[in-house]
Amino acid sequence: MFVDRVTVDVEAGRGGDGCMSFRREKYVPRGGPDGGDGGDGGSVIVVATPGVDSLAELIHRKHWKAKAGAHGQGSKCHGRGAEDLVIRVPPGTVLIDAEGGFVLKDLNEPGAQVYAARGGAGGKGNTRFKSSTNQAPREHTAGGAPERRRITFELKVIADVGLLGKPNAGKSTLLSRVSRARPEIADYPFTTKIPNLGIVQIDIDRTLVMADIPG
Repeated sequence: MFVDRVTVDVEAGRGGDGCMSFRREKYVPRGGPDGGDGGDGGSVIVVATPGVDSLAELIHRKHWKAKAGAHGQGSKCHGRGAEDLVIRVPPGTVLIDAEGGFVLKDLNEPGAQVYAARGGAGGKGNTRFKSSTNQAPREHTAGGAPERRRITFELKVIADVGLLGKPNAGKSTLLSRVSRARPEIADYPFTTKIPNLGIVQIDIDRTLVMADIPG
């Protein structure tokens, strides 16, 4: 078993602000409040996805940020909620809070998922504050703050086959030939700095995991 490990920052989206607006039409000079709510900010969700066999995507992108929700508008138009940002990782990935040191989730099964950072709630428009004693409320609320977190992703994989050998012996080249893995290959020693995984298709319904071990 070897461990692939990378730390990234994740940030959800801020909620959209609620709107303060009043209905103003030609024949309705004293219309009531019609400010819409803001949309919810997008969350960052991590999903254990079959077919993903490494944390390479995280290595090359250290900051993941979801979009903010849209602001509310007049005529009771609510802001659109932002889409969630999905990070796909291999089954067997453990998420650790990098600052607190505690485990957030062990994604040990395909399809398992966890909210790494939740988006802020949309703010309320002034329509929400209308009452029998307050027919023209000016109150409205801002969108909620998003969650931010630094997370360490740790992948524990038991390889079926490990490639061991001297530096520059051709281990990475062999892995690239028998699988879809694309490790860095060069004509100088110690090109491989982190373990590379490849899924080798034996037949229609059988595969094995091959690991190129740095050395």
